[in-house]
Amino acid sequence: MGGAIEIRAEGLACRRGERLLFSGLTLAAEPGRLTEVVGPNGTGKSSLLRILAGLLRPEAGRVTLLRDGQALTRDDEPPATYLHYLGHHDALKSQMTVRENLAFAAAWFGSAYGVDDSLAWLGLAAQAELPVGYLSAGQRRRLALARCWMTARPLWLLDEPTASLDTNGRTLVAGLIKAHLEAGGTVLAATHEPILADAQRLVIA
Repeated sequence: MGGAIEIRAEGLACRRGERLLFSGLTLAAEPGRLTEVVGPNGTGKSSLLRILAGLLRPEAGRVTLLRDGQALTRDDEPPATYLHYLGHHDALKSQMTVRENLAFAAAWFGSAYGVDDSLAWLGLAAQAELPVGYLSAGQRRRLALARCWMTARPLWLLDEPTASLDTNGRTLVAGLIKAHLEAGGTVLAATHEPILADAQRLVIA
């Protein structure tokens, strides 16, 4: 999975059009602990994750990534080698089967775990040969998270990872996140519901 990644942000501000979503935001997300980003809709939780992923420029402030305590820049290493960003869209190919989607990801990004093991871990073994277009929204979400697990990047930025999931699916995802943290990973998740009891919480109001 590579060296552990820590995120520090100082004085972040984000603007959408004429509206300032948040300002003066500071956070520290460390390996081995989940940071849950919470707050009402429209306060900028998704925008914060996009800023941390380098997909959106902040209005003000600074984001610092550290690998094993050393500052890491995007010139040093492409984000795709250490970062998984999972937004509202699952980025799956609907015409391909569940197995083919994971095999494609493994061929493109590399893999630390096998396709079959990853499908079993997320409870999708029975759907392995189905085209993704036949999956429910919750199954698609689990498949996207199986891809995160299989291709093993130390930093996960997850936007509503338990959206559309039933109780069993939420339990599976919580177990997946916990296993990633225990392996030294770092996870920030925008969420409307608690995922892990011992998570630190960043409230955007």
